[in-house]
Parts: sequence; C-alpha cells; structure tokens
Amino acid sequence: MTSDCTSDGLIHESVLTCPSCRHRWTESMPDNACIQWSLCPACGHRLVPKRGDCCVYCSFGFIPCPPIQKSGRSCCGGT
Repeated sequence: MTSDCTSDGLIHESVLTCPSCRHRWTESMPDNACIQWSLCPACGHRLVPKRGDCCVYCSFGFIPCPPIQKSGRSCCGGT
C-alpha cells in the first residue's frame, strides 16, 4: 500500500483485514462514497461496516475512507 497523499491531500488506498481469516489485501477507495460491503479474496467472508462506522474501510482498514479524511471526523461523529 502506498501511503502517499494525492494532490487533494487524501490517501486513496487502504489495507483491509478480514475478521474471519485475518487475510490482508489492498483496495482503492472512491473519494466520494462510503463502501457498504467487500468480499475477502481469501475466504469469501462478506465484510460489512461495524455498528457506528460508515463503511468497510473505516471498520477493517488501516486508513479511513476519503469522505472521513475530508471531514476530519471519526465515523462515529467525533473529531
């Protein structure tokens, strides 16, 4: 995963970790949407956001989604 920011100051890739098998993989994140599910490429487990999180990147990724990066807030509405 590259942690370099783009010209808009956002990171557009995150490493997700499957809660079922612990497999890690890199996904590109859209800059204008929160993704509600993703499938683990190793075991097929369907990841959905944890309660209070806006998307799978905020629940299972190392980097929060771009909408949260833009707002400077946490998924749960904190700062």
